[in-house]
Amino acid sequence: MKLFRCMLCVTRGLRVPFTLPVRTVPSFCMDVVQDSRRPCSSSSLPRLRDAFCLEPLQRFLRKLEEAEPRLGGDGGSRLRVPELLLLVRRLRAREQELRDLDGLIQTDESEDIRELAEDEKVSCQEEIIKLKEQILFMLIPPDEADYSDLIMEVTAGVGGQEAMLFTAEMFTMYQRYAAYRNLTFEILEYSPSELGGLRQAAASIRGYEAYKNLKYEGGVHRVQRVPKTEKQGRMHTSTMTVAILPQPSEIILKINPKDLRIETKRASGAGGQHVNTTDSAVRITHIPTGVVSECQQERSQLRNKEKALQLLRAKLYNIKLNEERSRRENTRKIQIGSKGRSEKIRTYNFPQDRITDHRIGRTLHDIDRFMFGEELLDEMIQCLKECADYESLIEALSENSV
Repeated sequence: MKLFRCMLCVTRGLRVPFTLPVRTVPSFCMDVVQDSRRPCSSSSLPRLRDAFCLEPLQRFLRKLEEAEPRLGGDGGSRLRVPELLLLVRRLRAREQELRDLDGLIQTDESEDIRELAEDEKVSCQEEIIKLKEQILFMLIPPDEADYSDLIMEVTAGVGGQEAMLFTAEMFTMYQRYAAYRNLTFEILEYSPSELGGLRQAAASIRGYEAYKNLKYEGGVHRVQRVPKTEKQGRMHTSTMTVAILPQPSEIILKINPKDLRIETKRASGAGGQHVNTTDSAVRITHIPTGVVSECQQERSQLRNKEKALQLLRAKLYNIKLNEERSRRENTRKIQIGSKGRSEKIRTYNFPQDRITDHRIGRTLHDIDRFMFGEELLDEMIQCLKECADYESLIEALSENSV
C-alpha cells in the first residue's frame, strides 16, 4: 500500500508528506457509542466531529495555513502553532489523496488498480479521522486541574432518611466507578444514619485523569421513588449533593501554618470503646477564609490531622479555581453548568427506570445498571465531557480569530 501511495503521489507531482507520530486520542473524544436498546434524547447534542463542518473552524485553519500567524489573546501562547500547522497540512494532503483515489476508482480500466485504490481509500479515510481528532485535541483549551487527584464530598439533602439512603447508594456507585476506572478510592470521612443511610462522607480519589472524569458530577442529584420507609406507597422526591474538589500539589498551593487553627476533640458515633476515650478527632480552620475541615475516621490523631489537612487544601484550591473561572466566564452562560452545589444536574426516576441529565438533556434507561457504576455511568460522563469540549472549542475559536 505504501508503494501504491508513492505511485499516486508521483502521478500528481507531489512528494510524500512528512509524517508526525500519531498521538493517542480516546475514541470517545469523537463519538460516544450509544446502545440502540437504550432510548435517549441525545440526538441533538453537539459532537466534536461536527466541529469540522463549522465555518469558524475552517476559516481558522485556512488563515493558519496562509499566514502561519502569531495568534492573539491568551490562546496564542497555548497553541503549539508549528505542530498544529504540520497536522493541518498533512490533513489537506490526505484529503487531496482521497479525491484522487475516488477519481482513479471511477476512471481506471484495470480491476487490480481499482481494488488497490479501494483498499488505500479505507486507509486514507481512517488517517483523516485520526488527524482531525489530533487537531481538535490541540485546539481544546486544557483545564488546569484535569490531571489532578480529587476529593469527593457527598451530603444528604432534602428528604430525611430517604435522602440519606440515596446518598449512601450514590457514594457506593462512585466507589465502584473508581474501581472501574482503576482509581484509588480512600474514605476520609463517613457519617452514617440510623437506618443504614449516609448523612455526609468524603473520599480521596487518585489516579490517571481522576478529576477530568468526575468533575461534571458535582451538583444536586435528585431521586424520585417510593422509599423503603414509605408505608402508603407514595412516591417521594429527595436530593443529595456531590462536591468535586481538585486536589492540588504542595507546589501549586502553599498554606502558611500560622494561618491554621488546629483543634482536637473526642470522636463521636460508632466505634466501640475507642470512641469518647481519646482526643483523636481533628478540626482545622483556615483563619483568613474561615474554611473548616475535620476528620475522625482514623484512630490515630496524626492520621486524622493529615486527612483533615488534605481536605482543607482541596477546599481552598477549589475556591481559587472558581475565582479564576468566574473571571474568565462572567460574560457567558456555560451549557455544561458550573458544577456548583446549588445546581440540579440529574434526576434518577426509579418508577420510569430513567436517568436524565438536565445540563445536556440526555436520558438513559436501566437505572440499576447505571447505579452499579460502570459502563452506563461512564457513557454519561464521556458524553458530558464531549459536550464541554465542543463548547470550549467554539469559545476558543471565537477568541482566537486569526
